[in-house]
Amino acid sequence: MTTKKNVLLITADQWSGDYLGCARNKEILTPSLDELARYGIRYSNAVSTTPVCIPARRELMLGCTSKKHGDRIFNETLPMPQDIPSLAQTFRDNGYQAYAVGKLHVFPQRDRIGFDDVILYEEGRHKKGMSQDDYERFLAHNGHAGEEFSHSMCNNNYSFRPFNMDEKFHPTNWITREMCETIIRRDPNKPTFWYLSYAAPHPPLVPPKDYLDLYDDVEFEFPAFGEWTKKPKSELPFGYTYYSSLYEYYTSSKRLAANAKKAYYASCTYIDHQLRLVIGTLREQGLLEDTIILFTADHGEMLGTHGSFGKFLMYEPCVKIPMILSAPASCGMPCNKVDDRIVELRDVMPTLLTLAGVPVPETVEGKSLTESWDRDYTYGELWDDDRATRMIRTKEWKLIYYPVGNIFQLFHIAEDPKELVDLAGKPKFKDVQEFLTKILVSRLYGEDERFVKDGKLVGLPQKEYDFYATLQDPDKLFKGRDMLLQRGLR
Repeated sequence: MTTKKNVLLITADQWSGDYLGCARNKEILTPSLDELARYGIRYSNAVSTTPVCIPARRELMLGCTSKKHGDRIFNETLPMPQDIPSLAQTFRDNGYQAYAVGKLHVFPQRDRIGFDDVILYEEGRHKKGMSQDDYERFLAHNGHAGEEFSHSMCNNNYSFRPFNMDEKFHPTNWITREMCETIIRRDPNKPTFWYLSYAAPHPPLVPPKDYLDLYDDVEFEFPAFGEWTKKPKSELPFGYTYYSSLYEYYTSSKRLAANAKKAYYASCTYIDHQLRLVIGTLREQGLLEDTIILFTADHGEMLGTHGSFGKFLMYEPCVKIPMILSAPASCGMPCNKVDDRIVELRDVMPTLLTLAGVPVPETVEGKSLTESWDRDYTYGELWDDDRATRMIRTKEWKLIYYPVGNIFQLFHIAEDPKELVDLAGKPKFKDVQEFLTKILVSRLYGEDERFVKDGKLVGLPQKEYDFYATLQDPDKLFKGRDMLLQRGLR
């Protein structure tokens, strides 16, 4: 029998760092994660530097930034680089078995990126070379072929309903059971790296009815709107207006906003409760005291804040992610602690490898959380087109830069965590803005150099946002009348 530590990495999709009971959120129910944090460390300044699925997951699995792994634009057909070892491959190269269950979001879709095997769920996405993921095959084998979206909800929309089939057919339930089976069927002669990747609470919002019922007595707080959102649309950043306009009918109604939050939180709680089965399986297999557990997410969720839903933006609900590390006592990590260092997804790989006693590849740019260090700031970047956004975030301040219109936003997040007051251009904060802007300019590369002239940011001409014209743009992900990529019966 092996004496090396096992590793369980758990990710959720689109779960903000503030949507946890242990993060003092009084509306959401997350008892399992709260308890895990009690027996570990919660990182209160964990950040997703490219807050959209594919680039964030590449950072997580490769331990490096988007500049190195090559994607800051959500490139769905870009293979993983061959010259950068993945987290799974590194474990396998050092005597581990490695298995993944759930969402990978890589290309080709059956690329195992170093795992021995992957039991795949891809939310109905079919790219070249794949007609069914393993969840769809499971449904087909049980008399529900082509019904993965028979609930009629979209995976980019905030309409909701209770799940329409028996609970055992729910993707979250299926992913959990498959991971429990994978744990049971491990080779006992080797240590194991397990990757449990939930696709929720990313829409479709279809939690079981029991979980919607848990929130029936909650009067949800209406999403926060910054005073800066009241400017005419012609003066607001194009990237912000693009995404907020997609969902403005949800934030124009208190009822719709509350219902979306209720369904989203119910999806979170369902994951939280399902994790108890995974931990229980580890315990009953005699593995819990030899298993390092880390929970995080690829990025956050705006959930109506500032009139926007989803990800893609650099505001706190989008870039802040949950990160909880719970290691066996023998690893020497503290317990029941909140660590306020700025940490990024690239830090996960060196942390897990170090705790497991596995050498960290030279390609890794992150830092192990087992070591004593402090990061002064994090740099965020997303898109190269007219939605391009860049960010510098410290523990105290955040500068957001939109090249179109050369628009800056400055928030004192230590005192204004909801980013209600934009301080950009205010004489009192000129020195802070100039300091953060200088850092931002130093981080720009490639096509971003066109934003700079004589060492100063000049950006690109302002662009008037046109909802209907933008939805006909062939370069954009969302198109008109498709209900944000609605799936059908197959």
